[in-house]
Amino acid sequence: MASSISTYRSSSSSDGGNPNAVAVDERKRKRMLSNRESARRSRMRKQKHIDDLTAQINQLSSDNRQILTSLTVTSQLHMKIQAENSILTAQMAELSSRLESLNEIVDLVTTTNGGGFGGGVDLIDGCGFDDRTVGISSDGYYDDMINGVNHWGGSVYYSNQPIMANDINMY
Repeated sequence: MASSISTYRSSSSSDGGNPNAVAVDERKRKRMLSNRESARRSRMRKQKHIDDLTAQINQLSSDNRQILTSLTVTSQLHMKIQAENSILTAQMAELSSRLESLNEIVDLVTTTNGGGFGGGVDLIDGCGFDDRTVGISSDGYYDDMINGVNHWGGSVYYSNQPIMANDINMY
């Protein structure tokens, strides 16, 4: 630009001081200053826009890292809950099967006693045991007073143990 200014000055000085030429030179000079100021403002706007975009990139990157961390934690929790759910589902299936077997045994005992608990058989706690041969011992378990064995061929003590789900076989 310096060369154009010097060329401009040399051409204006050769006019011999023409008043119109001086006014034209003054307008050109003002326009040149205005253009420089406009270019400077444009560069400043451009730099501010770049700075804003950089700050937005940094913020979005931070948000993205935070979301990824949250997603990882949530995925791990989901997998843990899914595993627990699988174990509980298997335990429920096992317990349902055991309950069905116990209900079949109760039905068998019911039908063995003549279709009901009548006919001289008294009830002990609603279980259908003949109270003349089975009693409750001091430890709270049913005892067969005749031969120490229940009607199903095993010890009464073990048949009255609570049924527990065995989660060792569930994995």
